[in-house]
Amino acid sequence: MSASAEPLYGADDLTHLEGLEAVRKRPGMYIGSTDSRGINHLFSEVVDNSTDEGVAGHAGRIVVTLHADGSVQVDDDGRGIPTGVHAKSGLSGVELVLTRLHAGGKFGGSGYKTSGGLHGVGASAVNALSHRFDVTVKREGKVHEMSFAHGKPGTFDAPGPKARFTPQSGLRVVGKMKRGESTGTSIRYWYDARYFETGAALDVEAVRAKLRNTAFLVPGVTYVLRHATEGTIGEETFSYPNGLSDMVEFLSPSGDKAVSATLLVNGEGTYKENAADENGVMKSNVERRAEVEIAFRWGTGYERTVECFTNTIRNMHGGTHRKGFERAALKAVQEAISRNRGLLKPKEDMPTLDDVLEGMTAVVHVRIPEPQFTSQTKDELSTAGITKVVQGVVEQHIKAWAEDKRSRTEAKTVLQKIVDAARVRLVQKQQKEAARRKTALEGAAMPAKLVDCRSTGVARSELFLVEGDSALGSARMARVSEYQALLPLRGKILNVQKASLGDTLKNAEIASIVQVLGAGSGRTFDLSTMRYGRVILMADADVDGSHIRTLLITLFAKYMRPVIEDGRLYAAMPPLHKITTRGRNPQTLFTFTEREMQTTVARLEKSGKQVVTPVPRFKGLGEMNADELWETTMNPATRSVRRITLDDAEAAEQALELLMGEKVEPRRNWLVESAARVDRDALDA
Repeated sequence: MSASAEPLYGADDLTHLEGLEAVRKRPGMYIGSTDSRGINHLFSEVVDNSTDEGVAGHAGRIVVTLHADGSVQVDDDGRGIPTGVHAKSGLSGVELVLTRLHAGGKFGGSGYKTSGGLHGVGASAVNALSHRFDVTVKREGKVHEMSFAHGKPGTFDAPGPKARFTPQSGLRVVGKMKRGESTGTSIRYWYDARYFETGAALDVEAVRAKLRNTAFLVPGVTYVLRHATEGTIGEETFSYPNGLSDMVEFLSPSGDKAVSATLLVNGEGTYKENAADENGVMKSNVERRAEVEIAFRWGTGYERTVECFTNTIRNMHGGTHRKGFERAALKAVQEAISRNRGLLKPKEDMPTLDDVLEGMTAVVHVRIPEPQFTSQTKDELSTAGITKVVQGVVEQHIKAWAEDKRSRTEAKTVLQKIVDAARVRLVQKQQKEAARRKTALEGAAMPAKLVDCRSTGVARSELFLVEGDSALGSARMARVSEYQALLPLRGKILNVQKASLGDTLKNAEIASIVQVLGAGSGRTFDLSTMRYGRVILMADADVDGSHIRTLLITLFAKYMRPVIEDGRLYAAMPPLHKITTRGRNPQTLFTFTEREMQTTVARLEKSGKQVVTPVPRFKGLGEMNADELWETTMNPATRSVRRITLDDAEAAEQALELLMGEKVEPRRNWLVESAARVDRDALDA
């Protein structure tokens, strides 16, 4: 194509998106994504504005209602959005903040000392992406109302987003406030599904978590969640007078015993940054003041939980405040260990950050004016000066705690735990390196009872954890030695949900499993070094076999969880009965439950088949001959196996603690309460 034939590129080709059109054109830029997370972000933007009123001391109760028609309503008893006319725009304060990007009371500094919503696009973005958006403001003795359709002001002639809409600018006064009625703002919106991916929806559990977290962070405000479905309203209240202490208790893993009391850190400091004044002129070295509020404790477990917040907004990816906390914790702990002679042996290395954080549950919350984030969704704080402020406050507190006579014994227990964690980490690292250096074919010292396979390829290989030596004989004859390995287990392994890490590693059967898999355990587990593509739990189809499977699943869930998360842990399903028929064309069928056996026998007899009775029942895997075991349990083409999954990690943790944990009372209560759900005819008795 010649130059003269090319289309011209001029000023008419440039597009200027006015008002809220930019939000509708690129919603992901303003709410982070267009999946369910984006829909949840709409809710967060609205409730965060009410929370800012609570933080400023003007609101004490925030009610969230999830209506049956899919709309979301947020009511607060704050001051109410300003209703007066804005001098420059000629719009009411309500219309200004809900229809203009970067408009609100959080830019000048007089409305809020600290705030989570500083970009001024939150409520207006929700408005832009909603079929209908209603706002009611109670302020200065009057009740004001205003409605919007896709961000445009007007009136609806009936409830709901499908009512007829008439464009009309201006805030309406619809009545007077009743005597004793509190001021406040009520917002109800119906988001427009066209701007989101198919199937995206509001996650009620995420809403519940948001309200719960914010209630922890703002102890003076009560949050209420109402579900309105089919004419009934369910209600949950979130109020935590002890603030972050309650949050640490809530976040601590179930069954994790505390090694230390919850340490509360409160302090403040100053930092400097470049910032623009009210006229938009940049000034250097503007002094800012930050408030730091942190709560943390150590537990006996090895899992870590560090949640970070800025002005009540959760920062999922942490940021500069988390960096300051971790630096302070590492430095202060290392100095305390140095001062306590005898904790470290000669030539032992100092613990690392991973060791210090092992078993820690912490909440880091900072309140700062005009925070900087890496994105509109505020997942990560980027204000640089916060790191030193947090580090200084935390270092000073940990040092005082470690030296105080009243807490010195507790501090020494924590320091000993951290040193022990470092030693375990080093031992596990050495074991992993040894496993990498040697494979079974190169003469690694694997357990003598391991019946290994010949294949060196991980993808196809399978490791069967077999219940008992009796089943091992049949399994050994039945297996395909090229890719199927066997590890017999004697008796029932230790219940790791009750045992400590030290006792777990000392257990001979567990140690064999960890050694054979060759990928370590706990937080040093490395799935990429596991020697087998699949692990199959092969236990008898009776009550004892179920218990053994449960103990093994608990072991993997607690110390080798990536195996489950990657879908590489399975439970074999050996049959209970063998049904054979006489006469011409005899058949052999296997069934897995008593009811299935009775149904199958009845079906065969009805069709004229003569069934050999009594139907034999396998008491264990060892009663099967090699051909039967291969056909029913080990042959990939004909066997049935169940993949162990972890779809809901939190629910799985709660179930494991309930069924396998130390506390007997909750387990007994659950068994009593659930007794009515048992199908007694299906019991394997």
